[in-house]
Amino acid sequence: MGSVSKILLTVLCVLTFGYESWSQTGSERLKKEQQALEKQISTTKNLLAKSRENTQLSLEEVNLIERQVQYRERLLQNINNQIRSSELKIEQKNGRIAELRAEIEQLKRQYKELLIYAYKKRNKYGNLMFIFSAKTVEEAIKRKIYLEKLAEIQQKQLRLIKQNMGLLEDEIADLDAEKKAKLELASQKKQERAEIIAAKKEKERVYEEFKEKEEELRANLEQQRADREKLKQEIQAAIQREIEAERARREKERRAAEKRRAEEADRRNANTPDPPRQEEDPKDLLASNEVNLLGKNFAANKGRLPWPVDDGTITQNYGKNAHPTLKGVYTQNNGVDISTHKSANVHAVYKGEVTSVINIPGAGKVVIIKHGEYRSVYSNLQDVYVTKGDQINTRSPLGSLLPNNSGSVSVAHFEIHHVKGNNVKQLNPNLWIGE
Repeated sequence: MGSVSKILLTVLCVLTFGYESWSQTGSERLKKEQQALEKQISTTKNLLAKSRENTQLSLEEVNLIERQVQYRERLLQNINNQIRSSELKIEQKNGRIAELRAEIEQLKRQYKELLIYAYKKRNKYGNLMFIFSAKTVEEAIKRKIYLEKLAEIQQKQLRLIKQNMGLLEDEIADLDAEKKAKLELASQKKQERAEIIAAKKEKERVYEEFKEKEEELRANLEQQRADREKLKQEIQAAIQREIEAERARREKERRAAEKRRAEEADRRNANTPDPPRQEEDPKDLLASNEVNLLGKNFAANKGRLPWPVDDGTITQNYGKNAHPTLKGVYTQNNGVDISTHKSANVHAVYKGEVTSVINIPGAGKVVIIKHGEYRSVYSNLQDVYVTKGDQINTRSPLGSLLPNNSGSVSVAHFEIHHVKGNNVKQLNPNLWIGE
């Protein structure tokens, strides 16, 4: 029965520790998520302030307000989760405090019983006389050991009481800190709710303003669709040119290899000595291996790639996006649009080779970077700092962005493609760049 109790106690300790570890990890994750959301809200707020400096209402402003509301609602949910987590911790702390207090009371009772027992068994001549009054040496030794054990048990009991008192004080201090954190979160929750209400009112006001310009919006939307289609075709054509150039290079190498083999066969048939054999250039082999490794490393960093701009907020996701004010109207995005500061610099998300620099009249410039089988594409650039063939590193500056129509902010358009043979597949950049 004793061994079973020990096993149950061990399992209980492991489960309790595991739950506490999970609880701590969950709290840390929620706090990190809160910090990331607060950063996004701050960025969006700054961009909105810049956008409002211009009297002309822009679609970017509408998208920024929409994002602001979404981020604040997510932050409110995060705060709610943290409050629930905090309440659970407080409940656990109260339970632990009650257990410690009960344990301390039991230890005190046991210590009291020990003292009473020792008092009743005391000898009027003291401990030494108690030992010396033994009839035999063996009995004297036993009496000495008994007294030592009794003193040891008393000291141990006293230490346990002090230790548990210290644990109790720590738990009470942690409980007070947790209650304080909960009160701060509750206050922040109240403030965040007020911010959401204000943001939604602003959103409704702007939407009403946009409804008055529906015809103009639809005309602008058609122009944007045309621009996006042109951009898509230009990017596809550039990647196809790269594929054709790579195929032509390999075909040239294949023909040169066949020619060498034919010449060697002719010399063997004519019994003429073979010229010194030309080994494959180790630089070419190294470059080929580096390209393969580059693609593998790029893929291995999925979800951890840096953003192509220092700060900003995604105002249009990959794929189908509902128009913020026109009901039933959708746009198709081949990448992501990131609203950022006016004329902000764009950076490479990973090291590689610049394979194309395209200039699209009315739509800015485009830079394509090759990472093995992958391509990252950066559009809507005003100035470009790189040229075709450049080897660049992660975070290398590529160029600066064009300002939007209102001239207050800039929007970076970013795409990722996977090239396998002749097949080109568009990928969702949301899944590749980090939080």
